[in-house]
Amino acid sequence: MKVTLIGTGRVAFHFGHALQRAGHTVEGIVGRNTAHTTTLAADLNVPAFTMNDPLPPCDVIMIAVSDDAISEVATKLPINDAVVIHTSGASELGRLEPHPHRAVLWPVMTLSPGAPADLREVPLVTDANTSHARDVVYALATSLSDMVRALVHEDRELVHAAAAISTNFPLHLLDRAQTLLSERGIDPGLILPSFMAMVEKAGSMGPHDALTGPARRGDLGTVRRHIDRLTHDPELRAAYALISSSILRAYGHPDHEQFDL
Repeated sequence: MKVTLIGTGRVAFHFGHALQRAGHTVEGIVGRNTAHTTTLAADLNVPAFTMNDPLPPCDVIMIAVSDDAISEVATKLPINDAVVIHTSGASELGRLEPHPHRAVLWPVMTLSPGAPADLREVPLVTDANTSHARDVVYALATSLSDMVRALVHEDRELVHAAAAISTNFPLHLLDRAQTLLSERGIDPGLILPSFMAMVEKAGSMGPHDALTGPARRGDLGTVRRHIDRLTHDPELRAAYALISSSILRAYGHPDHEQFDL
C-alpha cells in the first residue's frame, strides 16, 4: 500500500520503518516542525511535506500525532477515498471526521526511542467505520504484526485503561519504592532483581499465581507493620493499604480491608 505518514514522533518513526520493512511505500512524512520532519523523512529516505503542501496520492493517510491534535490535523486534509487512520487507543473514530473512510491502528505498547521496533510481536488493535476501511486497516495491521485484534471504541478505552494499570502503575510504584530507600541512604537497586523476576514469573505463570508477599499469604500482622512504617509518606501509605486490601480479598482471606491510617 501507499501510505502518507503525518507526525514526527516515536510512533511515526517506528511505524514508518515497519511499513517499509513490510513492503509498503511511505509516500512522505508530513509535519509542523520543519527540522523534525526533515530528519524523519531523511531517515526513511522519503519526501518531507508541511501541512500546507499538496499531499501525494495514496491508499492510506496515517495520523501519528498527540490525541489532542488528531481532529485539527484531520480537518486540514483533503477529503477523498484514502483511508484516514489514527494511532491512538483512547480516541474515537469521530475525531477523523469528515473523512468517509476512517480507521484506528493502535499499538498496545509504548514505542520508545532508539532502534526501529519489530512490530511482529506488538499487539495491534484496529477499528473502522466502513467495510472498505476495515479491510484496508486489517490488511495493513496483519502485514505488520502477528497479533491483531478488532475492537470498538468502548473496548479500546478499556484496554487502554488496563494497559495503564498494568504498566504505568507498577513502574510508578517501583520509582516510589526506590525513592523510599534512597531517602534512607539505602541502595535502591536492592529491590530491582525481585521486580524483574516478578515480571518474568507473571509472563510464565500468570499474575494471579505469580503474586507473593504478606497480603497474598494473609499475614495481616506484617501488612499492618508495613503500613505503620510508612507514616512519614501518607500517600504511599494509603496506596499500600488499598492495594493490600484488594489482594487480601482476591485470595480469599478474611475481609480486613479497612486498615487504620
